Amino acid sequence: MTVPVQHLFMLAGVLFAIGACGFFLRRNVIIVLMCIELMLNAANLTFLAASRLHETADGPDPTGPVFALFVILVAAVEAAVGLALVIALYRRKQTASLAQVRELRG
Repeated sequence: MTVPVQHLFMLAGVLFAIGACGFFLRRNVIIVLMCIELMLNAANLTFLAASRLHETADGPDPTGPVFALFVILVAAVEAAVGLALVIALYRRKQTASLAQVRELRG
């Protein structure tokens, strides 16, 4: 049994919407980073579903998985740099809340 491509697109849209809402509504830095990761995973799902949708006679289109690998690479770098910034922010201000941290000047 195979999942229809339309269901994959709908799931990606829901995941992206949840991530965008969390990004705009939450004030905790860790949750904001998790929402960005959720939006990147929704983009990966869209790339892979579109790749499956555009199959050729030779097989599936390899463009979607290649872009998904680049997104995974960007997500890994974003997670490493983001967590390093969160640790530095917490050490300096003793909070991880974006609402309480207005200026980042030393």
